[in-house]
Amino acid sequence: MTNFSNDKGNFTAQVGNVLKTAIILVMLSGLVSVFIQEKKNEFKKAGQHFISSIYGSPPLVMDGGNPYIRALMRTISSSESNYINPYHVIYSGKYVNDLRKHPNICVTIVNGPNKGKCTTASGRYQFLNTTWAEKAVLYHPEPSQFFLWKDYSFEPEYQDKVLYNWLTDSKAWDEDISHLLEHGEIDRVLKLLSSTWTSLGYGIEDNTMTKELPQIYNKLLKEELKNN
Repeated sequence: MTNFSNDKGNFTAQVGNVLKTAIILVMLSGLVSVFIQEKKNEFKKAGQHFISSIYGSPPLVMDGGNPYIRALMRTISSSESNYINPYHVIYSGKYVNDLRKHPNICVTIVNGPNKGKCTTASGRYQFLNTTWAEKAVLYHPEPSQFFLWKDYSFEPEYQDKVLYNWLTDSKAWDEDISHLLEHGEIDRVLKLLSSTWTSLGYGIEDNTMTKELPQIYNKLLKEELKNN
């Protein structure tokens, strides 16, 4: 005579084991996914530093200017947009081709104190769209105009020139940045600028480059003085 109760019990046990195995696999899958994402971020950062070690902070597109300010601009770039083609990069490391105007693409911030918000940071100096709109009016050398409307090109040369003109405007900072740099006050300058570019230190979003910035600046300054 067939023992149905035993068969039923065995079947229930087998189903239970299958469910336990499925749950364990789901949990492991989640852990693996988290691990891969963490490693992906680590590899991305390592790749950026590897690229930086090869290329350094690339020269400015803009010609001329104070070599101390030029070195400072490249230092800001090394912390804010450490990529091969920084003029075209937006937050998250993605690239845009059209620089006829500020890209104004709002990308969700994935970590740090502003996680979950979005940012329009774009270009070599990671200008927010609001910052660019404000500073371009003051410092853009060649806006195009149609009747009363002005457009401010975001092409590489103009990213450089707007920032250069802003940094050399002592009234904007209540300090003569050129003078400070010429007297070796790079730490003071980085602190002054850190409320605008928080990755420069003294702010809320230091990164792995932050501690190296004074040394990076001195290296870039030697290049700029040599080429001046």
